[in-house]
Amino acid sequence: MSAGDAERAAVNDPASEPTAILPESAAELVQVEQLQLALAQAEERAKSNRDQYLRALAEIENVRKRSQRDVESASRYGIEKLVGELLPVKDSLQLAVENAGRADVRSLIEGQEATLKLLSKAFEKLGIVEIDPIGQPFDPARHEALTAQESATAEPNSVLQVVQKGYELNGRLLRPARVIVSKA
Repeated sequence: MSAGDAERAAVNDPASEPTAILPESAAELVQVEQLQLALAQAEERAKSNRDQYLRALAEIENVRKRSQRDVESASRYGIEKLVGELLPVKDSLQLAVENAGRADVRSLIEGQEATLKLLSKAFEKLGIVEIDPIGQPFDPARHEALTAQESATAEPNSVLQVVQKGYELNGRLLRPARVIVSKA
């Protein structure tokens, strides 16, 4: 066989042509259509799920940024309430200093008492509680013993004297009360 004959045979040979897959029956045709419809629905669900995922991702990023701004704001302005409560105390002290040269002792004492009341009121509004444990049993979690002293009247291991009061903020110890404790 010559080269031209081989070429003609290849062109006329049905096995050398690409064949399309055609369904052999109507049932197969219906099944192909159903599969194509199911594929289109699955692709639509996939697209919808991807959109939802991208929206959720964007929302999470927005929440993260908003939280970061809130934390920054809280760290900058978190003591605003404290400062607002302490400003009247400073004003009172400043007034006392300015008038110290021309005021009598009685008015100075009254001014100091008024300033102390302002400060106590500010502490109360801020949730700061004073620890004054005189006569109570010694508690090493809330008290700092400076020394132990013998006492005929007090029970052993109780607070005889408070040298410096302690403070708590909403149940959290800020400073322990410094005390003198009785010993047996």
